[in-house]
Amino acid sequence: MSALQIRSLLVLGGARSGKSRYAQSLAESSAVRPVLIATAQAHDAEMTARIARHAAERAPNWMLVEEPLELASALRREAGVDRIVVVDCATLWLSNLLLQEADLAKESEELAHSVQSLAGPVIFVSNEVGSGIVPENALARTFRDAQGRLNQALAKACDSVVLVTAGLALQLKPAEEPKFRL
Repeated sequence: MSALQIRSLLVLGGARSGKSRYAQSLAESSAVRPVLIATAQAHDAEMTARIARHAAERAPNWMLVEEPLELASALRREAGVDRIVVVDCATLWLSNLLLQEADLAKESEELAHSVQSLAGPVIFVSNEVGSGIVPENALARTFRDAQGRLNQALAKACDSVVLVTAGLALQLKPAEEPKFRL
């Protein structure tokens, strides 16, 4: 990350796109200790297996912080110049809040506003959910819309944004605005 001189990165992608592996690789290549803030909750056997698989893919030097709801507070507590924080993932955090009937807009805004004041670098992993079909039920549409708004807020707040598809990373921000020659 130091080559680009950034302190905050949003890594977007679809399911199984390679976004978590990309974020993990960046953190492991930094000169500081990696910290994972995990937002997943193991409510069933399949999620328990996913969490175990993610844990097995991390080197032993990772510090793990499990925080399904109070993400902005956890970031303020864990970010520091001697570590790099990976949040995996913003999508599960948002779904946890939805199940708690929290104010998603308020929580998303608080998280985005916290980015600039963090004491160290952070990488957010989040799902891009707006490229698929329109969900058939109101709850799913509410979540999809809230996820899109969260991604937009984080993209605006972060120094850099990368889209990962099929394991390939495409730099979205910073990017030059298109200019027309007249």
